[in-house]
Amino acid sequence: MASLQDIQLKRIDGGTDTLAAHKGKVLLIVNVASKCGLTPQYAGLESLYKDKRAAGLEVLGFPANNFLGQEPGSDAEIADFCQSTYAVDFPMYSKISVAGDDQHPLYAALIAAQPSATGEGPFRERLSGKNLGGAAPGILWNFEKFVVGRNGAVVARFSPDVAADDPRLVSVLEAELAKAA
Repeated sequence: MASLQDIQLKRIDGGTDTLAAHKGKVLLIVNVASKCGLTPQYAGLESLYKDKRAAGLEVLGFPANNFLGQEPGSDAEIADFCQSTYAVDFPMYSKISVAGDDQHPLYAALIAAQPSATGEGPFRERLSGKNLGGAAPGILWNFEKFVVGRNGAVVARFSPDVAADDPRLVSVLEAELAKAA
């Protein structure tokens, strides 16, 4: 099995990549969608990226259309939306599946490394009351967040409703950023 760092990724601009391209950085990996009630989180993610990029943070956005078709656009449409609506400057990747039979290997590896999320509870209960949301330990919804340390290990996972400025997320990021590369 390939390591997390070696999994092939496609950037939203069509180029190829792996997480190894971000070696020595702290990564915040987020499955994103442009037509979701949580879509305004793009603003917080971009703010976090601008604030902590110089310290070694990379926010990586992975559009996914797994939940109520909330990311129906093409890569070009998604890139345009992110730039024109939220001035997203952090790296964006090609649309992938984060759940189901066609789940991207990156998300299979992230979930295996970190099967439970901080902040679980009210959001899962609200979705399950409407027969929505992924089953644990899978991805619950759009904007679930994984933190990968400078050493390439998955160190934390956060529920979709944990915003970019949530003290629980920020404290994990700051602790990882304080570690040597």
